[in-house]
Amino acid sequence: MRNVLMIVSGPSGVGKGTLVKRLIKEREDVTECVTCTTRAPRAGEVHGREYFFLSKEEFERRIQEDGFLEYDKHFDNYYGTPKAFVEETLKSKSVVLEIDVVGALNAKKVYPDSVLVMIAPPSKEVLAARLRGRGTETDEEIARRLSRLNYELSQQDKYDHVLINDDLETAYNNLCNLLDEEKNKQ
Repeated sequence: MRNVLMIVSGPSGVGKGTLVKRLIKEREDVTECVTCTTRAPRAGEVHGREYFFLSKEEFERRIQEDGFLEYDKHFDNYYGTPKAFVEETLKSKSVVLEIDVVGALNAKKVYPDSVLVMIAPPSKEVLAARLRGRGTETDEEIARRLSRLNYELSQQDKYDHVLINDDLETAYNNLCNLLDEEKNKQ
């Protein structure tokens, strides 16, 4: 079996974080790469667990040092994947990245063998309800995230797999099956 760089993306609120966290918790052959961001931590988030929270200056210094597999700026904040972690970890186990569409497509250019998985909502209305239910964003932030939905979903044809998260258990089982299939490819 080979180790796989699996990149999971999808619109905010679609459940990708829940799926990835469960995959990491239940599978010893996979680890998640903690990414970096310049956004402020949300309540309960811990530096080094959900993200590495960096200043804008520190992030830009790392860009200049070619320290990211991919990075992007959206919603006025930088997000990026530390390159060294991914390269080192793939020597011993698979890595799952939870990153946005732009980052996923950029990472695919660097690692063409990576596996892109789009997690999509059953509908825009379901996604809007999930975002409101989180209670972590203002109405204005929710509207901004929903406005990005059409762009993100328009990129599905560039992904290796698209999973609809209508039922969390089904989506999780499908994600595990995809990972196993990819690990068994020659």
